[in-house]
Formats: sequence, structure tokens, C-alpha cells
Amino acid sequence: MRRKLKLVKLILAIAFIFTSIIPVRIAIAFHQAPVPQAIFVLGGAAERMGFAAQFWQSHQNLDIWVSDFAWNLDANRRIFLKFGVPDAKLHLDGRATDTVTNFTTLAGNFADQRLQHIYLITSDYHMRRAQAIATIVLGSQGTVVTPVAVASRNQPPESLVRLLRDGGRSFLWLVTGRTGASFNSRLKSHRDF
Repeated sequence: MRRKLKLVKLILAIAFIFTSIIPVRIAIAFHQAPVPQAIFVLGGAAERMGFAAQFWQSHQNLDIWVSDFAWNLDANRRIFLKFGVPDAKLHLDGRATDTVTNFTTLAGNFADQRLQHIYLITSDYHMRRAQAIATIVLGSQGTVVTPVAVASRNQPPESLVRLLRDGGRSFLWLVTGRTGASFNSRLKSHRDF
């Protein structure tokens, strides 16, 4: 019992340290890069890809990063090419299995590319949860996001339960490097835990 209590205290201390550092890293990133340096699109909806392709028309100097299921990548590429986005501007990643892994799979890439500020494009009903995850995962890596919401058809905002669950999974990733995605029975092939 004492060992478990010590472990819980250690995890809470680590979470507190990360929580304290994230706002500082975000402030530094925003100061150093006040204008977004790339576009990041969360997969799962073709409307998001079309919106991002049109958004890119007025931001042609930026690369587009897409995180989606692997089987959607070809369709996504076709949408962007249809709108005239050159293949050289696209970074399509198919490692994600859910919203948390949209961020955790690309956080290292953004850091390697020295992207400190990115546009985050997703559906309006999904934005609150996506921003929370981005704040934890990307903020911990020194990347800030500017949200750009895609209007949806009368879709209610996601529940607070989902936001809290994925916020917790994001902190789990900070501490352990794992997201807990393997606990999702719909993702049997995903090896995470």
C-alpha cells in the first residue's frame, strides 16, 4: 500500500511539474512565433480537408500537416490536389487512431521542424477537446495553436467527459509516452500499452 501511495505521489508531482511548465512554453512559443508557421488538420471528415485546402489558398507559404487514419490518406491527397495544393506542401500521416494520437504522433515532427505556432483545423463541435489536447501535448513541446473551426451541421459540442478523458490521456502520454489508446476495443490492432 505504501509503495502504491508513493507511486501516486510521484505521478502527481510529475504532472504538476509538466502543468507548470506548459504555460511558460506556450508563452515563449507565441512570443517567438506570433504568426502560424504551418496548418495542422485533424482527419475524420472530408469537409475538414476541403476547408483546409481552401484556407491554404490564402496561406500558400505554409505546409499542411494532416493526421488521419491510414486508409483515408489517398482520399485526403486527392482533395488537396483538386484544390491546387502541391504535393510538396502536404505531410500526410496515417498513424493516428483517435484524437489524442492525432497530436502525439506528430508532436515530435513539429518540434523537429521547429514549428512553434500552427493553425489547428477541425470541426467546430470537436474544437474544444482538440484545443485541450493540443495545449497539453503540443504545449509541452513548445508549440502553440491558433484554432480555425470548420462549421458543422447542427452537431452539438462534445461532452465534458470526453474532454476530461482525453486530457487525462494526454497527461498520461507526457508521463509515460503512451496514450492508453490500446484500451479502446475498436482499435484491436493498435499497440500502445
